[in-house]
Amino acid sequence: MELFFNTLFSGKALALFGAVIAALFAGIGSAKGTGLAGEAVDGVLTEDPSKFGQLLVLQLLPGTQGLYGFIIAILIFIKIGLMGGVPVDVSAEQGIQLLFAGIPVGVAGLLSAIYQGKAAAAGIGLVAKRSGEAGKAITIAAIVETYALLGLLASFLAVNGIQVG
Repeated sequence: MELFFNTLFSGKALALFGAVIAALFAGIGSAKGTGLAGEAVDGVLTEDPSKFGQLLVLQLLPGTQGLYGFIIAILIFIKIGLMGGVPVDVSAEQGIQLLFAGIPVGVAGLLSAIYQGKAAAAGIGLVAKRSGEAGKAITIAAIVETYALLGLLASFLAVNGIQVG
């Protein structure tokens, strides 16, 4: 049992939890957000299939947060030597730091993707009624992206500020 807990709370395992938080939470948010927007797109396309090109961008916007979480997860893997390098020793303190470094992009990605999906769905309703307003709808949904980018930046700076090895 002691070996189990020592392994579970080892530096490398804690760092991997940080990577999982980053990728999983941001990915869940993107799945939810693109799903919300996709439902709205499907409704519009049943009436007017010619609007597919305009609406595709609005559906794709909430998907970027999942990519941000994945980027941070990859950076954590690289930092601890699991990708493209020699595995390094990671102390429990460094592991906890990397775990916490994954939280900003994970949480910001989760929430911003869901809210961006809602904003995109509303924009899709606008485009359904007024095709010429697609640019405004995209701009409004893209504003929510700012907070995902801030989470990405916070996690990126945190990961790069941690010395491992």
